[in-house]
Amino acid sequence: MNTHGALMDAVYRHQRHVYDPLRKLFLFGRDRLLDQLDVPRGGRVLEIGCGTARNLIVLHRRRPDLKLYGLDASAEMLATATAKLRRRRLDGTVHLHQGLAEDVAPALFGLDAPFDAVFFSYSLTMIRDGVGALGAAVASLKPGGVLAVVDFWDQAKWPSLLRRLLQRWLARFHVRFQAEALEHLERLAAIGQGTLGVESILRRYAFLAVYSGAEGNFR
Repeated sequence: MNTHGALMDAVYRHQRHVYDPLRKLFLFGRDRLLDQLDVPRGGRVLEIGCGTARNLIVLHRRRPDLKLYGLDASAEMLATATAKLRRRRLDGTVHLHQGLAEDVAPALFGLDAPFDAVFFSYSLTMIRDGVGALGAAVASLKPGGVLAVVDFWDQAKWPSLLRRLLQRWLARFHVRFQAEALEHLERLAAIGQGTLGVESILRRYAFLAVYSGAEGNFR
């Protein structure tokens, strides 16, 4: 097993059993992200850092026409996701794979065509190489595809004491906002490879970024 996968297994080995009810208390904007995925009928959608598959199950409920895929570094989380999908008889509908975000590619899932949309939901800040993960995600998209990210931001508009306390608590779970990752998408938009919209959630508690690649001009 890779080092990052082993670390995530250690973090979630016990948490995975209570992950969903606890995380809904502070992972804001997840459903808003799903609302903003502009995907054609029958399109392919990948979640990187899918965890327990909560978002993929919600997305399937809303759009049963979509072909859904999930990637996660943690075998422990994928065990929980697989069990959840099996209980809902979705194990043949939502396809999971264990691996690192930086290595993502359609071929990991046996596909020879790119994804219509790729999204990260509170997973980018736990990935060591955020820029590499976004680069791999962009490379896995079709021209004109959508990349969406919701995650913790810098809490720059919070009182300094509350900001320090929150960031110290998040660090216990290996969560770190990487400004350079968001700047990478800004650079792609600045050179005309796509358009980027960034929305603040709860005074920069979190951000929601939606990047749409330019048709025929995508790296």
